[in-house]
Amino acid sequence: METWVVISVVIAAVAIVFQSCMLAAMFLQMRRTMERVERLTDNLETRVGPILSRVQLLLDDAGPKITEMVADAAHIVYLTRGQAQKLDRVVSEASDRLRGQLVAADRIITGALETVEEAGSQVKRNIWRPVQKVSAVVTGIKVGLDFLRSNRTRVPRSPDDPVEHEEELFI
Repeated sequence: METWVVISVVIAAVAIVFQSCMLAAMFLQMRRTMERVERLTDNLETRVGPILSRVQLLLDDAGPKITEMVADAAHIVYLTRGQAQKLDRVVSEASDRLRGQLVAADRIITGALETVEEAGSQVKRNIWRPVQKVSAVVTGIKVGLDFLRSNRTRVPRSPDDPVEHEEELFI
C-alpha cells in the first residue's frame, strides 16, 4: 500500500508541475497578446484621434447649419400648407360657381327645348294639318278630274260593270 501512496503522490506531483507549466505558458502567451493589443490600440488611437477631432469640428460647424435647414424646412412646410389651403378654397369656390352656372344653363336649355317643342306642336297643329287637308282636297279634285276625263274618253258601259261601280263608290 505504501507503494500506491508513493505512486499517487508522484502522479499528483507530476500533474501539479504540468499544470504549473501550462499556467506559466498561458501567462506568457497572455502577456504577449496584451502587448500586441496595447500596440494595436495605441496605433489605432493615433490614427483615429485626428479623424475624430476633425469629425467633431465638422459637427460643430454643421450643427447650426443643420438646425437652420430644419427650421427652413419647417417654414417651407408651413407656407406650403397655407398655400394648399388657399388653393382648396379657390377650387371650392370655383366649383360652387361652376355648379351654379351649370344649373342656370340647364334651366335655359330646358326652357329653350320646351319652347322649341311647343313651337313644333303649333307648327304641326296650325300648318301641317291644313296642308294635309289642302292636299286631300287637291287629291280629291285630281281624282275627280281624272274621273271626268276618263268618262268622256271611255265607252259607256253597262250599269252592272264592277269597275264603274267601284269608281262611283270611291268618289
